[in-house]
Amino acid sequence: MPTTPAPAPFTADDYRARMARAAQSAADAGLAGVLVAPGPDLVYLTGYQPTAITERLTVLVLAAGQDPVLVVPTLEAPDAAHAPGAAALTLRDWTDGKDPYTVTAPLLDVDGRFGVSDNAWAMHLLGLQKELPGTSYVALTEALPMLRAVKDEHELARLEAAGAAADEAYGEIVKVGFAGRKETEVAADLAALLMKYGHSQVDFTVVGSGPNGANPHHEAGDRTIEHGDMVVLDFGGLKHGYGSDTTRTVHVGEPGVAERRVHDVVREAQQAGFEAVRPGAACQDVDRAARAVIADAGYGEYFIHRTGHGIGVTTHEPPYMIEGEERPLVPGMCFSIEPGIYLPGRFGVRIEDIVTVTDDGGRRLNNTDRAMAIVE
Repeated sequence: MPTTPAPAPFTADDYRARMARAAQSAADAGLAGVLVAPGPDLVYLTGYQPTAITERLTVLVLAAGQDPVLVVPTLEAPDAAHAPGAAALTLRDWTDGKDPYTVTAPLLDVDGRFGVSDNAWAMHLLGLQKELPGTSYVALTEALPMLRAVKDEHELARLEAAGAAADEAYGEIVKVGFAGRKETEVAADLAALLMKYGHSQVDFTVVGSGPNGANPHHEAGDRTIEHGDMVVLDFGGLKHGYGSDTTRTVHVGEPGVAERRVHDVVREAQQAGFEAVRPGAACQDVDRAARAVIADAGYGEYFIHRTGHGIGVTTHEPPYMIEGEERPLVPGMCFSIEPGIYLPGRFGVRIEDIVTVTDDGGRRLNNTDRAMAIVE
């Protein structure tokens, strides 16, 4: 198996620039600052991920014109001090038995409105509100939905590597036997292949055979895959800290006319969505383009989810390709295009690539054959 060198790690300067951009974006949105709890936002902004997320308060405080401060429990301060972005911020620790909210309060505008990372614990937010009753809070997805949406060249390289690794996994999985095996067995093969090709984390391995394929997020179960089944394979995870997510639909043995017809429609829809990608187009334009193909073919009621979602340090994040999302596409945005048709009790078909917006269109980060693969 050929190996490619790991990308150079992000530097303190990279994280300093991200934090400054987040603080300025918050100010531009009329916020006093941003409060970031452990999770993907904290990893993106500082490179720090606590060994365990517990009831002890950890929070990054960002505000324009103010140095970034990471409030951490004293027992976790040594780990935080070794985070890649630690040199770009100030650590302020608190010991067990002390009130962490009194430590954090002086960093905040007493009457300010703050963006808060979506996965912050309610107990911490309520603790801050009790300490500073004049403050108010809004979820970052609502206040700064594009915080992580536009990727730089180093992030794009990681996403491209993750996509290539998922492609390698697909190239191998279609060579194994499907008929007579349980969905869980094929899912385990997919997970092992993702790890083989450099993933550090497997987030999902959807294997939906026959009627189970009509459930878009079917969890692989004990159903035995049979000759004549359509099988939806949707899998992904993290490599070098960035996500992969791809879907192909295969058939065990020769498909019938109806199955070929549905697969062809979905493939045309996926292509239409891709061709709609260009700077300045609205996110909903991608959804509309893909959905129109499926609706025109008479299957509109069976396309039951959005056309795509953003991807980065998590496999699902803004922007979303869905009707009503008028936000314009910008070079560097990365998202899935994954139309599907789901016929209850019969089968489902989905085809998905990760796509990045370029200066004049789009570029796929998944490049395996989108034609229906025939497996044994």
